[in-house]
Amino acid sequence: MADIIEIISADHDWLRRHFRYLDDARTEQELTAIWELLAARLETHAAAEEEVFYPALLQAGHAGDPTDETEDAITDHNAIRDAVREARAHPVGSPDWYEAVGRARKENGEHLDEEEREALPDFAKSASAELRHELAMRWLRFYHQHPAGRGVDERDKDVDSYLAEHS
Repeated sequence: MADIIEIISADHDWLRRHFRYLDDARTEQELTAIWELLAARLETHAAAEEEVFYPALLQAGHAGDPTDETEDAITDHNAIRDAVREARAHPVGSPDWYEAVGRARKENGEHLDEEEREALPDFAKSASAELRHELAMRWLRFYHQHPAGRGVDERDKDVDSYLAEHS
């Protein structure tokens, strides 16, 4: 069976790997190719978590504090989105672009680490294999419906509204 925890973790590995690829890029074309793919994946990953994973986390009734974990995640996603938007406002390879990409990398890294320490293990302890499979299938459908990030809502989310809607 597919497992949402494994799928999210694999996506985390993909994101980290592509940030490292930026370190090896030697030309503006290479930076552009890597960054455009990575920026779209950052947006898609955040939207998929907000659509599929965090509503289930809030409803799962597990150990830990799902409200606090969700609040942290939405706040982190907003910071990542802000950095991605900032990077898109500057020429690839410029000092301002590198600064914004560095901020996206830092925010994303902190978010992934926190999620892997708290939300994912907490959810894994309390969610049934059937629910984890169902969410994995929803995640895969979400990515299929938004190839290369097309149609993903890139706007920041209001944390309080999100929690009210999904709690």
